[in-house]
Amino acid sequence: MLLTIKSKLVTTQGQHDQLLRTMESFNKACDHISDFAYNNRVFSKYQLQKNLYYEIRDKFSLSSQLTVRAFGKVAESYKVDKKTFHQFKPHGAVVYDQRILSISKDIVSILTLDGRIKTQIKYRKDKNIDNKKGQTDLIYKHRKFYLQIVIDQPEETPVNSEEFLGVDLGIVNIAATSDGKMYSGEKCQKVRKKYARIKAKLQSIGTYSAKKHLRKISKKERRFKKDTNHIISKDIVQTAKDTNRSIALEELKGIRERTTVRKADREKHSKWAFSELRNFIEYKGKINGIAVRFVDPAYTSKQCSVCGHIS
Repeated sequence: MLLTIKSKLVTTQGQHDQLLRTMESFNKACDHISDFAYNNRVFSKYQLQKNLYYEIRDKFSLSSQLTVRAFGKVAESYKVDKKTFHQFKPHGAVVYDQRILSISKDIVSILTLDGRIKTQIKYRKDKNIDNKKGQTDLIYKHRKFYLQIVIDQPEETPVNSEEFLGVDLGIVNIAATSDGKMYSGEKCQKVRKKYARIKAKLQSIGTYSAKKHLRKISKKERRFKKDTNHIISKDIVQTAKDTNRSIALEELKGIRERTTVRKADREKHSKWAFSELRNFIEYKGKINGIAVRFVDPAYTSKQCSVCGHIS
């Protein structure tokens, strides 16, 4: 199974400045390539390289391979949409491959405009980055650099169990299992209401500073939801693994349409990321060799609110 892990680079101020200059130059090159591609209706990576390769190298001081990766980034973006001009943010991701980035244990060797630099990398030790696959993205967030590394995470042999741990998703309780364990949504609702009050106040102000703070609050709320879903999914999968059971999970397709709630409750019903929670349970199950079966809610409702056994 392919997983993307986000790993922090520990840089000196000098290394930080080198990486930042490289990132800004790389994305300026992408903008230049994109302008040519859009105006000339040329979107093939090969044709773009044929027309602009030496110009990009000279104008933006990029190495041969970084230049090639810039062409690749632009060409990939236009595969999705050729009708609009694509502009790249100054601090957008830089795409690295094995020729210009290598990792040995916790040391990264990465190419910049000034040559290669070596820096330490921090990542979860339960993830084996020796199984790195394909390209790696260098990203810049909150004035810090991170690598998004794709790794091939081994999956355990699935357990063919006839017994199931049923999982039901809801609002009062984010999740409930057929063992009777409830993952309460009370704290989540308190956090949601808190952020909702702050957002309403900021939206009414409408200044640039208020809008900037609004974006910051939204990201903070999103991180809280993601962390909560990780904790719940990890516990559910571990329970199934410890008891040698598979997981029966409600199929979420159409959950918004088939679930009716009062107008006052619509926001809290639509706010929680149930799809993300389901995806977390599914991929964590695969890694741990736990089969996850999605069942029709119409079928499970004839049995009980949480499905204990699926025949």
